[in-house]
Amino acid sequence: MRTARIAPSVLAADFGRLRDQIVLAESGGADWIHVDVMDGHFVPNLSFGAPVIKAIRAATKLPVDVHLMVTAPEKYIAEYADLGANVFTFHPEATTHVQRQLAAIRDRGMKAGLALNPGTPLSAIDEVVADLDLVLVMSVNPGFGGQGYWGPATDKVARIKALLDVRRSGAVIEIDGGITARTIAAPFLAGCDMFVAGTSVFGQPDPAGAIAGLKAACPAGTPA
Repeated sequence: MRTARIAPSVLAADFGRLRDQIVLAESGGADWIHVDVMDGHFVPNLSFGAPVIKAIRAATKLPVDVHLMVTAPEKYIAEYADLGANVFTFHPEATTHVQRQLAAIRDRGMKAGLALNPGTPLSAIDEVVADLDLVLVMSVNPGFGGQGYWGPATDKVARIKALLDVRRSGAVIEIDGGITARTIAAPFLAGCDMFVAGTSVFGQPDPAGAIAGLKAACPAGTPA
């Protein structure tokens, strides 16, 4: 039977208490810690990079899930691997040779992921399914936290699930954007495995309880 897995996004955390916030997330049953890296070019905002990833790696034993919303993500593969990132996800529009970068990520011991924006078709992953460990469905247009869930993402998850099943791929389906206790059930039932949650975790008075609440909002006993 399937259960929802939660990757709290530190983009919404209180950086003055980052270690404490991560400990709270762990106590609530977080499965991964999600880190959004933005360059102000590929998306219209800036976030953080290597120093924060290093601090997060030192603060937790959970997998560190890095999502790069940057141009030329290949420039960061070696550095982030050395810092201890476990999952490295980028956007196919951000680089020229997608398969080459996926192979390079795996060669450095990380899981390789591709992120699909709302307007990015499934054809972006069709030729590289064998190279993927993760598909990240963006259920908002990336660049800002706190946005509402884009409803068509649920159907996109279902279509990705069907594609991965046909190819006998074990890639994880992850979703990011507007995930709350009200919106999480639909993509879970469509086949999503991992849920990125920022303001619905770290923006709440009780982050640990918020994570438990997200998991509880997914129907129990759902077949794998």
